[in-house]
Amino acid sequence: MSPGKIVPKIRTLIIEDEAPARDLLKVFLSDIEHIDLIGECSDGFSGLKAINENKPDLVILDIQMPKLTGFELIELLDEIPEIIFTTAYDQFAIKAFELNAVDYLMKPFAKSRLRQAIEKVTERFAIKAKQTPGIQKMVEQLHNEQATLDRIVVKSGSNIHVIPVEDIEQLEAQDDYVMIHTHEGRFMKKETMGFLEQHLPQEQFIRIHRSHIVNINQIQRIEQYGKESYMLMLKNGNQVNVSKSRIKDLKRELDF
Repeated sequence: MSPGKIVPKIRTLIIEDEAPARDLLKVFLSDIEHIDLIGECSDGFSGLKAINENKPDLVILDIQMPKLTGFELIELLDEIPEIIFTTAYDQFAIKAFELNAVDYLMKPFAKSRLRQAIEKVTERFAIKAKQTPGIQKMVEQLHNEQATLDRIVVKSGSNIHVIPVEDIEQLEAQDDYVMIHTHEGRFMKKETMGFLEQHLPQEQFIRIHRSHIVNINQIQRIEQYGKESYMLMLKNGNQVNVSKSRIKDLKRELDF
């Protein structure tokens, strides 16, 4: 920054589940004049609520939090502010951040490293070059690279639902969304069937149609209603057609 240049205040929110880490961040940030610390949150749920209500310019966000991770939080946001990640992530993930020009602080970090990250954010504001596309690209990349899913996070109005995959009965394509059927109700998630087919536990889920994936444990019986036409009867009472291209896989899976 040029000497004497007036820098607008950056409204900043900390989301970090460890109290000592939050306290350290507050001490470090207190020495940066153009930071306006508007709040702190100890978990992803309260952090999501705070972002939606307060619209901060910058969020300093921990990745590895219980209940709702930093990545899952970002996935649920309609508008993404500037993000500085704090992380103890592995080198592969850190490389992904670097490639997408998203800054991160590797714990434990020094005050000088935080100041460098803040300067990057300040420069972006100065040239009005928001980093949101980079964040979205990074999250999408890591999302696609993750291994088997053990839960799916969805937003329904102002409510957040963390659905363990074992609670999923079936998944149904709905244009750009997927409808997730559980014993507690149905939830819409913006996702592709292809991604879910690849990342749900293959020993538990099978795709029986281009529009349907079912939990194998939810299959009650198979009924044949034509020469090569089959219908699945699920324990939740739903009936699902099996496509001709998938019937062999289903019979092999069920030893039918």
